[in-house]
Amino acid sequence: MNRIILFFLLVTLFSVESLSAQSKTEAAVLKRVEALRRAMIDADAAALDELVSDDLSYGHSNAVVEDKKRFREKLVTGESDFITMELSELTVKMSGKTALVRCRLEGQTRDGGKPGQAKLHVLMVWQQKGGAWKLLARQATKLL
Repeated sequence: MNRIILFFLLVTLFSVESLSAQSKTEAAVLKRVEALRRAMIDADAAALDELVSDDLSYGHSNAVVEDKKRFREKLVTGESDFITMELSELTVKMSGKTALVRCRLEGQTRDGGKPGQAKLHVLMVWQQKGGAWKLLARQATKLL
């Protein structure tokens, strides 16, 4: 009987530790998501460079796909300009050193000086490289 109780205690302990580690990892990913949101609003070139993978594939809701250089350039020059950006309904699904983040994005834009609105569903793929989470891919679809 004591062996059965010990077995269940060990299983519970390992389950709690696993959930705790995953929660810490998810929290680290969400911290990077928030840092990217701020960097995009601020058009912070250095922060964007640090948060985004050199292999970035950034898909817009109009089917345009950009690499890291073009994504960064458009934000820094104001060609793509987020005035506000609110993320909600965030979910994180872990798969090894990859995190799939889904969210709803709503914001005000001023792309090329022209006011606009963004209402999107977004999928972001974050990859852990060298101890840091980097945005590897992003795809948006317009909300209906």
